Amino acid sequence: MELRDDGSVSGSFTPAAELQGPPGFAHGGIVATALDEAMSLCVHQQTLAFTAHFEMDLHGPAPLGTEVELEARIDRREGRKIWASAEALGEAGVVATASALFVEVQR
Repeated sequence: MELRDDGSVSGSFTPAAELQGPPGFAHGGIVATALDEAMSLCVHQQTLAFTAHFEMDLHGPAPLGTEVELEARIDRREGRKIWASAEALGEAGVVATASALFVEVQR
């Protein structure tokens, strides 16, 4: 993942056969994990926080062996709460979009 100056991140992954869900495609849980990780990297540039709520909409399949691009950003912060969003893009367009609420760990 590339950490950008504006706090967003971008990167990619290529789902292999062991990540298969439906025949020939990545399991949706793998896509969810990748999106959560991308958003977490944004948040962890600022503070230590955990994912309190996560939502994802699947828009299309991610064929095995093809690159999936990830983009994530922080949308807003209020006190200990941090909202982030992310997208996964494949060869045929949007694979999934996600949003999450992170809560900063009190030390």
